[in-house]
Amino acid sequence: MEPPVRELQLQTRADDDDYHGQNPNTDTSATPSSVTNRFSHPKLIHYKWWFRVMIYIVFIIAGQSAATLLGRLYYDKGGNSKWIATLVQSAGFPILIPLLFFFSSPIKPNNTTTQLKKKLPSLALLYFFFGLILTADNLMYSYGLLYLPVSTYSLLCATQLAFNALFSFFLNSQKFTPFILNSLVLLTTSASLLALNADSDEQDSSSSTKFSKRKYAIGFLTTLGASAAYALYLSLLQLSFQKILKAETFSSVLNMQIYPSFVATCGCIVGLFASGEWRGLGKEMNEYYQESKVSYVMTLVWTALTWQICSVGLLGLIFEVSSLFSNVISTLALPVIPILAVIFFHDKMNGLKVIAMVLAIWGFLSYIYQHYLDDLKHKAHKSESSEIISRRIVEVC
Repeated sequence: MEPPVRELQLQTRADDDDYHGQNPNTDTSATPSSVTNRFSHPKLIHYKWWFRVMIYIVFIIAGQSAATLLGRLYYDKGGNSKWIATLVQSAGFPILIPLLFFFSSPIKPNNTTTQLKKKLPSLALLYFFFGLILTADNLMYSYGLLYLPVSTYSLLCATQLAFNALFSFFLNSQKFTPFILNSLVLLTTSASLLALNADSDEQDSSSSTKFSKRKYAIGFLTTLGASAAYALYLSLLQLSFQKILKAETFSSVLNMQIYPSFVATCGCIVGLFASGEWRGLGKEMNEYYQESKVSYVMTLVWTALTWQICSVGLLGLIFEVSSLFSNVISTLALPVIPILAVIFFHDKMNGLKVIAMVLAIWGFLSYIYQHYLDDLKHKAHKSESSEIISRRIVEVC
């Protein structure tokens, strides 16, 4: 990983201007202090970049963990509306709108505006398509969270990495290396162990929710389907940035989060009324929910907010690093959520589930190590390219 390219380019241009005397306000004498500042400033940029990346990682892990636990709390306390649980996963998008205005450029060149108008129909269709994927994906996650213990649910979500590797192979030209294949095998084995763990989860009397075999099967399949759908969404997202948007500015990343979330929210509202669940919301809040009305509303509000905190972290990592890296970091909550589920919801962590968690973490580390190797190759290739360019510049001079 490295600092944003444009910041380094701006710094390099500034240094070159100072060195060649093109900046009239700069003394051309190369004093020791000026040389020191020239080399220390990029390091400062590097540290700032790492600080931003770490903040985004904290947002993802904290937001995803809190949102998952709050979603389970809604069901455990008497909530039963799948469409409401789906709605809160996307309905918090308005808090991102101020960021869109803040990072949007106030003055755009005429050619940029013309290109944007040409892309508008394809962008609208793209946002609508991604919004439909998010609607289906969030609904499947809601079913999974309703019919599975939190620990089982979070471990199954780790299969998203395996699906991501598969879709990236076909859509993003990612190669299958031994470490990626090892990750796929481990994550598949982990999911298979969780499928065999159905009887144990059904007999878990410490949980406030009973899980029949039929509901467990529905939750298992919908969580797998949601993981596959989200991995497909991320691969298509990366493909759209490369082929259609051809730019990965922060405003374009925000647009790709806000507009599909708006479509997903509208889809959830349509589903809520079409299914007839809206008729029982008043009764659910007043009679079925075990806590007060304020607690009911605040649970939903904070679920929506924590999902958006997670989204800010994901967007930040997409902008600073890549969409693939943000997907990998989102699975860092894997070992955190099951432990929190044991503490707050008294989920059972039997031997089979512990083995599944260890295998999933092993698969995650194998996936991470492959990206570490790819990053080293990228840096080495970039360093060689820089040296070649430097030599050519010296030869020309």
